[in-house]
Amino acid sequence: MANPISREHQGDAEQIETVSPWRDSFRRLIKNRFAAAGLIIIIFFIILALVAPLLTSYSYHEQNLANRLQPPSDAHWMGTDDLGRDIFTRIAYGARVSLQVGFFAVIGALVFGTFLGIIAGYFGRWVDMVISRIFDILLAFPSILLAIAIVAILGASLQNALIAIAIINIPIFGRIVRSRVISLRAEEYIMAAKAQGMKNGRIIFRHILPNSITPIIVQSTLGFGTAILEAAALGFLGLGAQPPTPEWGQMLASSREFIQLAPWTLIMPGLSIMLVVLGFNLVGDGLRDILDPKMRN
Repeated sequence: MANPISREHQGDAEQIETVSPWRDSFRRLIKNRFAAAGLIIIIFFIILALVAPLLTSYSYHEQNLANRLQPPSDAHWMGTDDLGRDIFTRIAYGARVSLQVGFFAVIGALVFGTFLGIIAGYFGRWVDMVISRIFDILLAFPSILLAIAIVAILGASLQNALIAIAIINIPIFGRIVRSRVISLRAEEYIMAAKAQGMKNGRIIFRHILPNSITPIIVQSTLGFGTAILEAAALGFLGLGAQPPTPEWGQMLASSREFIQLAPWTLIMPGLSIMLVVLGFNLVGDGLRDILDPKMRN
């Protein structure tokens, strides 16, 4: 007769084995208070961007000079700007702009940075030397100055600002992936795959890339906040989104001269930028603690 205690232990073992690593990581993320708070902030702004037309009856570009610089009230929850536009409406629609810039800039930097990092780390030799020197050149410049130079060459627009932000973040992803690939390249299962005659492309996509996902995910999350902050900086300098596009950095720039007369015109977009960047940083730190075994231990 089988021992009921051993059966119970076997059932527990089977239940533990069926838990997905991603599901387990999500549970750990929710249990992390700071990461959960950051996730709530991000979800709030995503919902705000998606349902912006349902939350307000005002247009983000329609001017009403009779209501310019009105303080927060029932009619205008966050007040109005110097052209009489509803600030809450512009904040809600501006969330769309900032999140889109962050998403596409990070995706672009992730794709090109990961590709170059894998090529440099896996093949090494002169390929690694050339790609690494390109990374070093890009990282030698302060990121915001390099972004300004790229936008100055391409022309001031939201699309060109997105391209510039993606370019300055490529070496960050590239160096992280390169270092990870170099460590994986010396693993025994990679050497065994080469000894069996497996092609390089199959090794990269079947073994190298899946085992490099963790640092990529963490850097992507942190990169969202950085990209949004850089987009706001370019918009503040007049090199990003152009009026009447409701971009938070551009809203800050147009409100500077009213900081004493109407401080809400400056506080609301500044607070939005701070909260979104804080949310992504909190989630990124939480993911790093969860996905990195050394940090978790």
